[in-house]
Amino acid sequence: MKILCIADQIDPLVYSSSVKTRYHDVDIVLSAGDLPLEYLDFIVSSLNCPLVFVYGNHHLEKYSSFQDVRKYPGGTAWGLTYAGFTIRREKNLLIAGLGGSMMYNNGTNQYTENQMRRKIWKLFPRLLFNRIFRGRWVDILLTHAAPRGIHDKEDPCHRGFKCFLSFMRFFKPRYLVHGHIHLYDLSELRTTQYGSTLVINAYSQYIINTEHESK
Repeated sequence: MKILCIADQIDPLVYSSSVKTRYHDVDIVLSAGDLPLEYLDFIVSSLNCPLVFVYGNHHLEKYSSFQDVRKYPGGTAWGLTYAGFTIRREKNLLIAGLGGSMMYNNGTNQYTENQMRRKIWKLFPRLLFNRIFRGRWVDILLTHAAPRGIHDKEDPCHRGFKCFLSFMRFFKPRYLVHGHIHLYDLSELRTTQYGSTLVINAYSQYIINTEHESK
């Protein structure tokens, strides 16, 4: 399976007339936040494949609407599936979403460490269901912020969450895909193995092949 991961920057290779040719074999798209919905709509319309996303701390258009499950049952609208603080199943992948960033100015979709930890524990019943009936807790953890100490920065805005480390140790997702940390040199480190989990910075765009990872 080929997964296109995107975050934070509109990539000219994706946002182009050649997107159907270049990414024709992509099976699913994961957006790790801070991208306008119009860009996500362009991708899903062009590639005609599922797109699962979380919000970051910017580009929060229709954020409040997606929190209302009565308005968008299943978190789906315009071909986009919102995975914020829930678990979605797409292409037989179990995807847990934990959007937002560390609290730094009391803005929308910002959380303290304890608040994010409580968000995780609210997912436990569904994770346990997956473990019992599907044989695994989760395949992918899709976040905006990075885990603490992996790809993150020391400033309050870009500091990672410690509870993501605990999540990886206990639930053992195959991948954690995050955004939020801009790479001004694309040769910078963007993948780190943490136990059973490959942590991937999806800034701009990154391709996961479930047989092997490649840029």
